[in-house]
This record gives sequence, structure tokens and C-alpha cells, in this order.
Amino acid sequence: MSDRPANDGLLSRVKTPATIELEGPFGVAVAHVEPSPERDPEAEGQDAAAMIPTPSGLVLAVADGVGGVRGGAQASGLAVRTLHESLIAASELGAREAIMDTFDQTDATAQASPSIGSTTLLVVEVNEGVLRTYNTGDSEAVLVGGRGKIKLRTVAHSPVGYQVAAGILDDVSALHHELRHYITNVVGSGEMRIDVGPRVTMAARDTLVMGSDGLFDNVSVEELAAVVNQGPLLTATESLIELVRRRMEMPAIDEPSKPDDLSLVLYRQQGRL
Repeated sequence: MSDRPANDGLLSRVKTPATIELEGPFGVAVAHVEPSPERDPEAEGQDAAAMIPTPSGLVLAVADGVGGVRGGAQASGLAVRTLHESLIAASELGAREAIMDTFDQTDATAQASPSIGSTTLLVVEVNEGVLRTYNTGDSEAVLVGGRGKIKLRTVAHSPVGYQVAAGILDDVSALHHELRHYITNVVGSGEMRIDVGPRVTMAARDTLVMGSDGLFDNVSVEELAAVVNQGPLLTATESLIELVRRRMEMPAIDEPSKPDDLSLVLYRQQGRL
């Protein structure tokens, strides 16, 4: 169960796995959120996701409430609700301004309330086949071409993420790094930094994958690229979820395994390809 109806395109504070598929003139998108397999069955997860249609396209989001401190679930839920509300009022602001305002509002509200913690926030704006990323934290976005080529990957704001971006660490070594869980930039800290990516034009067979560290700590980017190119988008999403669950619940030698809350969003302009 989420804290908002599924028809809002928002998923947050779930206690059981939840999936939404959304189709329209913009293409097709699938969002999925589920709590860690190690959580108590009555405990809510700290991840959230959103898929919000706009007059000219779609806005997608993943938020991962910071664990180990109070109010992570409240922070990620606040982020996607604020994004939804800002975009509703975006007729005067425009989507870009509404997205940037979401980061500022969430950061300020979290600081002002002792019950709200901090969260990552990754937002992707899709406008007539052109996407742009907005990111604070270690949730990541990857654009996979129809033949598996990685066309875009955002930088995770963490010591390991910076080393991967600089070419110091390869992706497989990074998955097993002892500092993998550290994060250096979050919404709610009062010191957040927002990385705004370049505009990227999507090809017809490209697949955008967004996820919290529950995804990227358990699957390499090469594995992800191979899985998401298999069949319709919903089928690809289900295959990816199945792989992550197996890694979390059945550790194997030389494979990554980090039980955690999982949130992901997949998007294609033509979802049946």
C-alpha cells in the first residue's frame, strides 16, 4: 500500500511490492517500489517513485530515503509529492522550474521538521523525445541503446561513484567496494547540490532505466543493459526485478548481494519494441 493512490503515478512508503504501468502519447513507463527482504513485514520501505505526465511529455522520479536515521520514508515521500504538486502548478513555471523548485522545497521542509530525514532525488524530464536529468544523491539513471550501448549514465554522489565516473574503478569492482554505502550529497541536508545533465535525444529503441542503490548495488550496468533489451517494457522490468530479488535473497560467490529497498523506473518512447 502506498501513501497516495496509484492513479496519481506515485509510489511511496510501500509495505509490499507495487508496480504501475503508464502509457500515453509520450510512450510507456513502468515504476516499481518494494521494501527490503530484510524488513519486518509491517515496516514500510524508504524508497519512492513517480511518473507524472505533463502537457508536452513526462516527468519521472526515484527517491531513496536515507537509512539509519529518522524520517527517511517521510523524506522520499515528501519529494515525490512535492514534485507532483509543483508540476500541477507548472503552467506558470514550466517543468524545469517546477523540478528545480521541488529540490529546494523538499530540502527546506525537511530541515524545518524534526520528523523528516533526508533523501536522494533523481528526476528525468522527457519532452518530445528529449530527456534531461536532475540529480542529488546516489540514485542513478542509465540510457541503454537498442544494441546494449550505454549512451548516458549519471554520476552517483558517493566516493565510489566519483571513482567510477573518473575511470579509476570499473563497474564490477565498484559493486564490491567496502565504501559502496557512503553517500556525499542528499536533499534535506541544507547543503545539497543538484547536477543538471545535458539534453539527450532518445532513439526509438532506447530504454531509460532509473533506480535507487537497491538496483545498482545488485546488478552491474552491463547486466542491466542485457536484461532491459529483452521484450516489451513491462516484461523487461519484471525480469530486472526478478534478478535483483535473487541477488538480494540468495547470495552467490562473486555476485553482488546487498538487501535493500528497491525502486526503479523504466521508460521507452515505443514500449512494445
